[in-house]
Amino acid sequence: MVQVSTGIAYDCDVLVVGGGIVGLSTAYAITRSAPGTRVVVLEKEAGPARHQTGRNSGVIHSGIYYRPGSLKAQYAARGAAEMVKFCAEYGIAHAVTGKLIVATERSELPRLHGLVQRGRENGIPVRELGAAQIAEYEPEVEGLAAIHVGTTGVCDFVGVARQLAEASGAEIRYGAEVRRIDRRPELGVAVLTGAGDVVRARVLVNCAGLHCDEVARLTGDDPEMRIVPFRGEYYTLARPELVRGLVYPVPDPAFPFLGVHLTRGIDGGVHIGPNAVPALAREGYDWRTVRPRELGATLAWPGSWQIARRHWRYGTGELRRSVSRRAFTTAVRRLLPAVTADDLVPSAAGVRAQAVLRDGTLVDDFLIREGARAVHVLNAPSPAATASLPIGREVARRALETLRTA
Repeated sequence: MVQVSTGIAYDCDVLVVGGGIVGLSTAYAITRSAPGTRVVVLEKEAGPARHQTGRNSGVIHSGIYYRPGSLKAQYAARGAAEMVKFCAEYGIAHAVTGKLIVATERSELPRLHGLVQRGRENGIPVRELGAAQIAEYEPEVEGLAAIHVGTTGVCDFVGVARQLAEASGAEIRYGAEVRRIDRRPELGVAVLTGAGDVVRARVLVNCAGLHCDEVARLTGDDPEMRIVPFRGEYYTLARPELVRGLVYPVPDPAFPFLGVHLTRGIDGGVHIGPNAVPALAREGYDWRTVRPRELGATLAWPGSWQIARRHWRYGTGELRRSVSRRAFTTAVRRLLPAVTADDLVPSAAGVRAQAVLRDGTLVDDFLIREGARAVHVLNAPSPAATASLPIGREVARRALETLRTA
């Protein structure tokens, strides 16, 4: 058992667990808001942004999809503008490309119109397009109608994370996996790492992403949710000239995933995906990666079975697209008829850390909770990279308030 003894010398004021973009943004915001605050970041990997941050489509989201008034809506729209400014200031690769959201079936038209209304409520400029106008932006894309969202872009989120780490002035410890935590509300927290080091802090901030619920429980707090990992598989388009920018389908409001879309990245390549299939490990980037303890924990959570029961039809389609390139190609051809199975080159997958409640509810907003001497970020999947700067400020505000009142 790790213990905090009386008369201890603290190693830092705030200890951040997790070196992804949210954890590093939090460290950056703390030192900017309260200069002189000692911050240590523990990251179990050998470098920053190795999981959700470094394994996504690289899109700077506009915020058009999210419920007005939600944290996602507020932070994505604000964060997108701040992210572009941050990238420009530090010379990080980025581009504001705009994107199309395309309806390919008549049943999608009311939902597309709903997105127009939601965009206006969220203060996002949107242009409505008829079928013939789609070709102005994407000559190879076909649909019944579309909307163009001009504030969407792409950037190098790994580069952003590295810059946040450098500019924060925090001590970043890589290869430092958290094994045990001893929290004493009257004293602080002590963390034991896999290397055998003990780090003592006044306040702990949990930005552990795929492992955030486990870190919360190590702290002694009940997160009242579990992370259920969903793998998103991508392909690269062998003929990138078929796509100029970003092309998305109209999302299904019953599920928190956007569906297969087309993204021209900052490298000039076009990425296609992701789908959404259950991962057999929290870092299960392919079907071969199975971790029985993690899989068992997922299966033991009642919410996992509720998801399966409610969404089995949707899930069956996603699984089919995972094991069949032909089925994946069929999904892409709804937007891009010219594509063939030979155009799809397998690419690196990502895993989404999706918070699920006991009753099977998929948490659809950012979730930040506090405990004694602790702040936990418990749901921060997409668009968390886009929104990382305002999320970091909010988490930093809570951590500093906890520090003041501890």
